[in-house]
Amino acid sequence: MIKSMTGFASGKGEFGPHSWTWELRSVNGKGLDMRIRVPDWLTGLEAALRAVLSKSLSRGNVTLSLRISRDESQPDLALNTVAMSAALDALQQTQAMAAAKGIALAPSKASDLLTLKGMLDAGAEADDPAPLVAQMTTEFTPLLAAFLDMRQTEGEALAAILASQLDQVAELTAKAAELAEQRKDKMAEALRENLARVLDNAQGVEPERVAQELALIAVKADITEEIDRLSAHVTAARDLLAQDGAVGRKLDFLMQEFNREANTLCSKAQSADLTSVGLELKAVIDQMREQVQNVE
Repeated sequence: MIKSMTGFASGKGEFGPHSWTWELRSVNGKGLDMRIRVPDWLTGLEAALRAVLSKSLSRGNVTLSLRISRDESQPDLALNTVAMSAALDALQQTQAMAAAKGIALAPSKASDLLTLKGMLDAGAEADDPAPLVAQMTTEFTPLLAAFLDMRQTEGEALAAILASQLDQVAELTAKAAELAEQRKDKMAEALRENLARVLDNAQGVEPERVAQELALIAVKADITEEIDRLSAHVTAARDLLAQDGAVGRKLDFLMQEFNREANTLCSKAQSADLTSVGLELKAVIDQMREQVQNVE
């Protein structure tokens, strides 16, 4: 099923003293253009988010905004690795001395060590943003899922609209074929008149030239190929709507082919009724082109 390039999702998260809000939105575009706004001090976050988005999206102008704040009433706690290393060395030495004297000591727990003075430093923000970046990258997953769900839902609505418009094109094409069949007698009479006119003015003209002129007159009035191609384009468009993945470019190209055939049909119409059908075709095709601009 096709997907729309239009989507939106927002979310919130928190980790330690930090809290943030995401906004992810996209509109139609010729290719994939991503604008990611995150603070520079969150090292590696932009690259990680860009990689995730690139795997999930093919087209669209995508904007991701992040607003992050820090609660100053919750100081960061960072492990004093120097103090902990010294404490572990002392613990190891103590256990060795106790074992040498045949004294069994109760096992030590990490929580006991962390309660020792100087093990945790509070105050300034930790120098390493990696844990925060990892948490934010993880919490981005459900936001992206909601965003993709919206693009999928929008795509389903687009598919329904395009399917209805293709039905109109098919009906108008069939009507054009019917009108073309009905005008055969009139066109035959017109061809006979054109033939007589050519023959009256063909003195000194080579028979091959006369034959070429007659063939040109017949071609200008025949819309069989245009009808056949319009029908084939309808089938191709329906097949694309049923496919998964990015088919927007193919549909856009197909809309150009639809328009070309409708223009040719109008130029060959030589009938008010057939011209009217051709203009209706052009109107529906133009509406389809507008919708296709939003297909990924």
